Amino acid sequence: MYYNEESVIFYNGEFVKAKEASTSAYGQTLHYGNGVFEGIRSYGTPEGTKIFKSKEHYERLKFGVEVMDIDFEYTVNELTEITYELLKRNNFSDAYIRPIVLTGENMGVFSAKGSDLIIQCWEWGKLMGDKLLRVKTSRFQRPNPKSCFVEAKVTGHYINSILASNEVKKAGFDEALLLDMNNNVAECSGANIFMERTGVLYTPPRGHIMAGITRSTIIELCKEEGIPVHEKHFTLDELKQADSAFFTGTAAEVVGLQSIDEYEFPLEWEQSHGHKLMKLYKQEVLGLREKCLTN
Repeated sequence: MYYNEESVIFYNGEFVKAKEASTSAYGQTLHYGNGVFEGIRSYGTPEGTKIFKSKEHYERLKFGVEVMDIDFEYTVNELTEITYELLKRNNFSDAYIRPIVLTGENMGVFSAKGSDLIIQCWEWGKLMGDKLLRVKTSRFQRPNPKSCFVEAKVTGHYINSILASNEVKKAGFDEALLLDMNNNVAECSGANIFMERTGVLYTPPRGHIMAGITRSTIIELCKEEGIPVHEKHFTLDELKQADSAFFTGTAAEVVGLQSIDEYEFPLEWEQSHGHKLMKLYKQEVLGLREKCLTN
């Protein structure tokens, strides 16, 4: 699904066939989850292949390696240039890009010396599809921000997402919603959440959530379009009084919610701010929004 005989990845300074790559069985990322990754998308636009917000994504990757005390020497510009070359070698325009920094060999519980950089890409549709999602509240909470750096995309953190996702999918739902340590709504297993109530959008503030780049883009679009949006804490009970809700993320893009637990959102998706923003976001990533604004 993700690669074939001809797929090329970037691995420690070289472009190699994906099937030929190997890594150490003693690496700390494998044993303890101390690695950092990113999820990025590229799109075929009228001006050619464009990586959406490459700078912001690679700055977040560098933030992650810094707070996790991982050796890493690449600059944002170098990472961006490598990624464009990787897309070219795989003949991709519309692609999902996964850079990951693996830590070195160390069986102790302190950061290993050295690191490996792998950048992969593959063609991937919207992670959560296009249909409205049936969501269930998980019994698992998002990690306490005093226990880890919640805004860093650390590989080990995603065990929390896997547990929540497995739980709700076994119960017949599409996606999990997680609360924070204070029982406020946080996010889903791999995307941020917005709710709409009486024409106003609300999204949880930074602190207990992954500070999503798609989330920030949606907030920017709201301000440009005059859509009221507030970053504030809200409870599950408040979410279950909302008119509509949607998730945002690089892999998911923008996807609407049909229900949360037993509650069905009453506003028709096509009439919601979320539906409008889904279309605006697609224009943004394809480089068409500026043209729409000037025409």
